Amino acid sequence: MILNQLYHGSQCQYDMKASGAFVPRLLNEGDFIDLSLADEVIGRAYKGSEYFKRCFDEGRLFPDMACSLTHIDMHEELLIHNSAGQCPVQTIELTPAKGCNVGCAYCLVNDGIHEQTVVVYQNYHELIRKHLDEHRNDEHFYYLSPKTEAFCEATLQTGTAHKILKSFVEHYEKYPDSKARLFIASKAGVEALDYEYEGDRILDLFIKLKGKMQFNTSLSLFPEGAIRDIEPYSCSIGNRLAAVKLCNEHGIMANSALVQPIMIEILTEELLDGFFALLKSHGIVNVKPEFLTVSIENMVLLTQMLEKYDRGIFRKVFCAYFRDDNLDHIKQRGRTAPPRDISHYWIKKIQAVAARHGITTSICNWVREQLGVTEEDIPFVNENGFKCLGYQTRLFAAPFCNEDEME
Repeated sequence: MILNQLYHGSQCQYDMKASGAFVPRLLNEGDFIDLSLADEVIGRAYKGSEYFKRCFDEGRLFPDMACSLTHIDMHEELLIHNSAGQCPVQTIELTPAKGCNVGCAYCLVNDGIHEQTVVVYQNYHELIRKHLDEHRNDEHFYYLSPKTEAFCEATLQTGTAHKILKSFVEHYEKYPDSKARLFIASKAGVEALDYEYEGDRILDLFIKLKGKMQFNTSLSLFPEGAIRDIEPYSCSIGNRLAAVKLCNEHGIMANSALVQPIMIEILTEELLDGFFALLKSHGIVNVKPEFLTVSIENMVLLTQMLEKYDRGIFRKVFCAYFRDDNLDHIKQRGRTAPPRDISHYWIKKIQAVAARHGITTSICNWVREQLGVTEEDIPFVNENGFKCLGYQTRLFAAPFCNEDEME
């Protein structure tokens, strides 16, 4: 099934060769002079440069604007979201597709490898309906979606996203006292919320789910201008915040943001101050910051993409991330996090600058454990009721409360 792009025009297929936005290169010995990196790190970096250049040359660096359709086994288990072994067990993952149309070069699911066509489960809403009915007395967050963009072209244009939301609407109509809650993290802009399928827009369905769901925008923090290269099929940050504002205007809980990934090397207090001022102006009162975690191979691709913004980014990042004393700072799927001392400094700085704008901070348990962040530093459930990824705990205690009370 061929898809129409939402954000760059149906005729504007992303073509890095034509645009000249990026031309990958093979690494050589000169790239590693005086870096004091382990042989294994250098070897994997070479392999990464070879692999991603081959993908580029063969036109496989980013996903096609297409999808295929299939059905999921109705006995399939929905996974608990526990990616780093420290996540809340009451959060259930919803994954209606394999792959994603956004094509992020840093993808946390596939390490920037977008070779497969996106596969969409046409009957995924039926599996959700079954799980919701069986677990309606359990306080679960259903997370849509940690492994794909919830509102990418594939899930919207097949109607899959709409059917999932309708399954929640129908569930609450049948069981008004259900303890299930829907948590959505998405890069969607206004076009996605306005997308109509069989007479319903995504926004229309959000309105029906008020008090039972939250919409968390997902914002990356890279050098200005880099988003178009690194997230080729996504909309702008401004468009995502416009979607947040649209939700807030309709009384939909959309006041927390997932800020990931954050490129530590570009951070300054001035940049953060402007960023949080922008978020506050669009109704954001909580952020969950997450620093870039990445494999050695994938970091080669990212740093090469960022070289036009910072010529020294490759050496700077490799010296920090992959120095000997940081090689054990590994998140799931072998992704390396930035050094603990630098990460701890910037977590505290982010919290302080955000607080100046009346914005609270929530962090995941893996980060809390790795960096030694205490309950006194950042409460597990903060004063605005958010915890971990940005889950609003008050949704369970008062499902129909006035959202103003949550600010």
